[in-house]
Amino acid sequence: MSGIDRRIIKTKKAIRNAFAELLSEQELNSITVKDIADKADINRKTFYNYYNGVYQVIDEIENELIHVFESSIDDVDFQEAMRDPQPVFEKLTAIISSDIEFYGCLMKMNENVSLVSKISDLLKFKVREAFTKQIGVSDEKLDIIVNYSINGMISAYQMWFNSDRKYPLDKFSDDVGTIAFSGINGLVHSAK
Repeated sequence: MSGIDRRIIKTKKAIRNAFAELLSEQELNSITVKDIADKADINRKTFYNYYNGVYQVIDEIENELIHVFESSIDDVDFQEAMRDPQPVFEKLTAIISSDIEFYGCLMKMNENVSLVSKISDLLKFKVREAFTKQIGVSDEKLDIIVNYSINGMISAYQMWFNSDRKYPLDKFSDDVGTIAFSGINGLVHSAK
């Protein structure tokens, strides 16, 4: 039974990665089941054993990513994170490292792709919710904090994934965390 489960997991991962790679190269509405099957090195019948079509792949990826990010953010103590952001970004690094090929493709997608927007919106919602519960700040300031932090963080990770990746991910994540919670001065002063 576990051999079958591993094959299913491997095939679905190949489909998911093929889809993410295609999405980083072309528009969503031009991606076909045949494109995904060819890129995943499977036949279309195998694809249809798992999915009804391209949009079911998207739905599964969205639901999975939302669950992963949601469960990672839910237990964050933002008051503690403001003093030491490293544990938050260690979690983020662990998520990315768990499937770096997939997240690499995801971060190379055009900014107008709804998947990246949905992840961004989820992160903004969760961070806003947590901040509201834990830290007293006006709605106007909270909007600035959330939008600046999440948009900046996503942009920074996109830059890293599109680079030669010589800068180690864990060090990069530490630096992004420092900027997110301590600003540019925090990063400049930590380098001294």
